[in-house]
Amino acid sequence: MTRNMDFNLLRALQALLEERSVTRAAERLGLSQPAVSGALSKLRRHYDDELLTRVGNSYQLTALAQQLLEYAAGAAAMADRVFSLQADFDPATSERAFTVAVSDYTATVLGQSLSRLLNERAPRAQLHLQQLAPDVMDRAPESLRSLDAVVLPHSLLTDVPYQDLLRDEWVCVTAQDNTAVGEELTVEDLNELPWVFSFRRRTALTTAMRELRIHGVEPRPQIVIESYAALPSFLIGTNRIALIQRRLTANTTLRVLPCPVQLAPLLLALWWHPSHTADAGHQWLRQLFADAEAVAGHPA
Repeated sequence: MTRNMDFNLLRALQALLEERSVTRAAERLGLSQPAVSGALSKLRRHYDDELLTRVGNSYQLTALAQQLLEYAAGAAAMADRVFSLQADFDPATSERAFTVAVSDYTATVLGQSLSRLLNERAPRAQLHLQQLAPDVMDRAPESLRSLDAVVLPHSLLTDVPYQDLLRDEWVCVTAQDNTAVGEELTVEDLNELPWVFSFRRRTALTTAMRELRIHGVEPRPQIVIESYAALPSFLIGTNRIALIQRRLTANTTLRVLPCPVQLAPLLLALWWHPSHTADAGHQWLRQLFADAEAVAGHPA
């Protein structure tokens, strides 16, 4: 049955599941409501499932539709990638869209140089810097099929192609008026003072936290924020401390202190699925990121 399916239905499926409305899905796809209603009928017959069920004045997803929601966007992105590939890649004229999953740290550090280089080299192309999600790391490398690349530390991915991207070091930060910290931060401070954590999942990006525990430090989190850039806001006016990348402290009003425990530097790499390696457009993308780091790391 799958061989006879119209792959245009994939777009309809994605829109219907995400919008949970025939009307909004039609507007999103630029189609008439009868056309989208017809697509929904075909999908219901294919899956032998209602997919969308009316509850009051709205629609809810069935159990199967909830499962499909996880895969529809990735499948649509993969289909786009299949049909966008060409033997040659001309950045000056290409309208190709690239999607790279990054943390807000990477977006902050490389954003300006990436923006400028993309504008200069490929003014009609698109670059989607997607916020990292836990499933990208938990389901890698399969999750990389729906992405052009992901920027992650070396400790979180293995057995897929990569190129080293940037290097940074971890420093401790606290408010300027934090009187609980003397001239130097001590191991006792690390154990006794409250912390602001950036991420706290099993696949947390702050791998330095793992090293602290190896050295016998058990940080006590008081705030957990899923962002590096927003972390300093939760230190002001408190005696909290945090670990942050030095490159994020360039314009900070916080007090920046060396960590009393030696921590390995942060080494980030650009990782991608092996199927992208020989793609001319993807090779261009990898060079774009390398050049962006060269500019950001050595500003004029």
